[in-house]
Amino acid sequence: MKIIFWILAVYAVICVVAYFGNRRYMYFPDPARTAPAEAGLDGIEEIEIATTDGVTLVAWHAPAKADKPTILYFHGNGANAANRASKIHTILESGFGVFYLNNRGYGGSGGKPTEENNVADAIAAYDHLVKLGASADKIVAYGESLGSGQAVRLATKRTVVAVVLEAPLTSTVDVAKATYFWLPLGLLLTDKYNNERNIHSVTAPVLVLHGAQDAVIPVEMGWQVYRAANEPKQIEVFPQGAHSDLFDHGAWRTVQVFLASLSG
Repeated sequence: MKIIFWILAVYAVICVVAYFGNRRYMYFPDPARTAPAEAGLDGIEEIEIATTDGVTLVAWHAPAKADKPTILYFHGNGANAANRASKIHTILESGFGVFYLNNRGYGGSGGKPTEENNVADAIAAYDHLVKLGASADKIVAYGESLGSGQAVRLATKRTVVAVVLEAPLTSTVDVAKATYFWLPLGLLLTDKYNNERNIHSVTAPVLVLHGAQDAVIPVEMGWQVYRAANEPKQIEVFPQGAHSDLFDHGAWRTVQVFLASLSG
């Protein structure tokens, strides 16, 4: 009986630690603020957004050319604008606009990331982009990895021309289950980013991009999100793609073709 008691006691302690500390294992922010020019980008303006709770967010913005859409970009748990500079450059080369939000704690933005904060900040970024002159029918909600949760939730609150999800997860609970299957994760994880459920409320066209070799978020999760989405929708799986290299395998070209099909 003593052994059972101690096993249960240790399990309970692990659950308590997991509940109060799970965000430490979900977000990996680099707080360093890097200017666009330092990252090798010209023509990008660094913007500060003041949130309603007094936090200052840092975003990078370049307007679209020739009436093309603007990519409102939400990053993953270990990314920021500076370490995605090559992707931003590729997008800009095509004449598209970019509004890249550094989430709280990332890239010079203040505060701490949580799902509630990140979704509210995604809406604030959208509203700021509209104030800068972008029209709703030219804004694409683009979510990479964990940022897919922000893109999906934003699309349920604001009008966008399309939603692009790069390596989306079904939920953080599902991702964590692969390792911590023995914990009641549905009760312990505070930030769930339940894309498979939330995407039911998205009426904008959806494009899912995923790498077949993704070892972080399995490609089956991309398929599950795709199946849960409303029409019109499309999925593109890159046979040699991993988690963060889909642009190297033609993902941006797929995005351009998809968006062109919506206006055609």
